[in-house]
Amino acid sequence: MEVTLLGTGAPAGLPRPNCPCAACACAVGADVRAATAALVDGTLLLDLTPGAAFAAARAGRSLTGVRQVLLSHPHDGPAVEVPAGLPQPGRVPDGRELALLTGHRVRALAMDAGGTGYAVTGPDGQRLLYLPPGGAPAGLENDSTESYDMALLDVVGRPDALARLRAVGVVGPATDVIAVHLDHDVPPGPESRRRLAAAGARAVPDGTTLTVGVYEEVPDVPRRTLVLGGARSGKSVEAERRLESFPDVLYVATGGTRGGDTEWAERVAVHRERRPGSWRTTETCDLVPLLTQDGPPLLVDCLSLWLTDAMDSVGAWDDTEWASGGEKALRERVRELTEAVRATRRTVVAVSNEVGSGIVPATASGRRYRDELGRLNAAFADECEQVVLVVAGQAVVLR
Repeated sequence: MEVTLLGTGAPAGLPRPNCPCAACACAVGADVRAATAALVDGTLLLDLTPGAAFAAARAGRSLTGVRQVLLSHPHDGPAVEVPAGLPQPGRVPDGRELALLTGHRVRALAMDAGGTGYAVTGPDGQRLLYLPPGGAPAGLENDSTESYDMALLDVVGRPDALARLRAVGVVGPATDVIAVHLDHDVPPGPESRRRLAAAGARAVPDGTTLTVGVYEEVPDVPRRTLVLGGARSGKSVEAERRLESFPDVLYVATGGTRGGDTEWAERVAVHRERRPGSWRTTETCDLVPLLTQDGPPLLVDCLSLWLTDAMDSVGAWDDTEWASGGEKALRERVRELTEAVRATRRTVVAVSNEVGSGIVPATASGRRYRDELGRLNAAFADECEQVVLVVAGQAVVLR
């Protein structure tokens, strides 16, 4: 099957009309996107959007061979003029299958937020999944266990939809995941590509023709990532974003509980509310056993609190204990941790504070902690495929 994406943007397009935001201002050239619509083998049009005929002509395609037009959006929106010669648009009832004379089969999928998704099987058996903006499939447990060859969905707006698809195996390592319905939630260009790559997805310009089932090289999701940043820099949000499109994440909270500290409890509550409901949480500083076990991805937040616990355990705050074996014991703890990171088979995203650029601490223990955290960050980073520094909410890839 060949799929020509006549548009890849949100229903209002990108940039949005009369929107003054920075993301819309930066959406120029290849980052300008019309509302998403897909032409399959020149015979099936998924979503009829304004200017579809002109978009097809710009892509070197024609709509004269279209035999079926299917709508997916959860809202009716303004009436769209049907170009001359096109059949009247329709919608397949949820769960029903439509057989086209061209040999394509189209099954309608129920969504959790309105609209209709479509599973298209080509004459040669290739499988394409097309989902509407803001929606995720409902009742996936009844779907085939065979993976789709290509999936077109709202990766940025509904990363949990991709997580659900991965959880039941219908999106696998070989599925070409294409982000569509792109809006101004993420600045276009390099930042958009970086975030999509972290989710194992990619975006293409309007007018691109894709061949379903043909291998396309997509940057691998880094298996080990260290996210650094200062206080309230957005480092935890960046770390969580990297795993929100994957199911069964284990969130490892190293801060523990602090009885009577209401401010700390509020911080913990904010973090918990932000996490996807499918994630599990464990509170521990014993990271080595988790790293040596097989299992779902780990999100460790954060290494700086792990270090505080480790320094407590070796008596690092007392100069005499530090000199008489505490320093050596801490080095051994860090070595065990970094060796476990090197050997782990799990996907790991770890968060840590970057404190080396600030004010020099006034106490010897404060300077000791700052120095040891700098050493820990450097040692941990050596074992990671990707290292990211977050400044004012902006992620800068260091490696």
